[in-house]
Amino acid sequence: MKTVTVNASRIYDVFIGAGILAQAGSTLRSAVGGQAAAIVTDDNVAALYGKQLSDTLLKNGYRVARFTFPHGESSKNAETFLGILNFLAAEKFSRADVVVALGGGVVGDLAGFAASCYMRGISFAQIPTTLLAMVDSSVGGKTAINLSTGKNLVGAFYQPNVVLTDISTLSTLPPEFFRDGCAEVIKYGVIADKELFESLDRPIEEQLEKVVSRCVNIKSDIVAQDEHETGTRKLLNFGHTIGHAIELLSGYKTSHGFAVAAGMATVARAAVRMGVCDAKCADSILRVINKYGLPDNLTYEASQIADACLSDKKRAGESVTMVFPVEIGRCVLRKIPIKELITVIQLGLEQV
Repeated sequence: MKTVTVNASRIYDVFIGAGILAQAGSTLRSAVGGQAAAIVTDDNVAALYGKQLSDTLLKNGYRVARFTFPHGESSKNAETFLGILNFLAAEKFSRADVVVALGGGVVGDLAGFAASCYMRGISFAQIPTTLLAMVDSSVGGKTAINLSTGKNLVGAFYQPNVVLTDISTLSTLPPEFFRDGCAEVIKYGVIADKELFESLDRPIEEQLEKVVSRCVNIKSDIVAQDEHETGTRKLLNFGHTIGHAIELLSGYKTSHGFAVAAGMATVARAAVRMGVCDAKCADSILRVINKYGLPDNLTYEASQIADACLSDKKRAGESVTMVFPVEIGRCVLRKIPIKELITVIQLGLEQV
């Protein structure tokens, strides 16, 4: 087992290894305490791991209640968010208790946002069960819900008290959802770690604990420098501005990882034509994206994507901050004026 300590406004540990879920009750008892635990999860994960988590919590003296909602990005909305809050109130949860997110990024975002708002803040634990949540969304304190006009437009920065990452749960993850997480791993290699990127020539499945730990370490370092995303943390958005636009345009039928992969490919091609990186760098990014069965092209017009980008939370006034690769392991931030956004996207849609 590996442990990464995140030094944010709340200092907490991320435990990474196999078999951690079975010990979740005792770990939460030590890290958080409390009398009652509210498990927030989706219907898919509840069927797989709900009882196991309930059992270990009960064994360690918790009163357990569970809120389950339909899986998928379409549930990440105000209705589900309010449902969780009403559930916590009906079950008489107090500030002395804990909300436990069991699942992927949608579960973590919803549960974390609810925990941040209920009684102005209640203890919160993340138990990610997807690769994407393990390497990215469970760490760093971003919580949110979607609006009809865009993704993650309502939320809060709210750090968890502890993150329990049991890589054994990935054995039940469908292949397409595993590939979702691979996109985020690729992102970390491109923005911060050439060695990690090169290690992806070997299947991620063969080096899970090492890869997850490295991604969490990178994110922890960035969050410690810039918790509220005013500067360096924006690098974590490589591929995400266009990715979020694709998700919105598809009605969230295109998954986050697949959309981000297409976004990274588009930005990499644009970076070559803008003189930010050379063709070899972009080719390397495209090669790894293809290796993991992720898309490197889009089915939308540049004007459609640009218009959807205007609803992105990374927009500031008349510009959008985008992340461009310089070389593998190093990226830069550039403010793109709204009037130039279509041109930049069009550059990325054209094959190098």
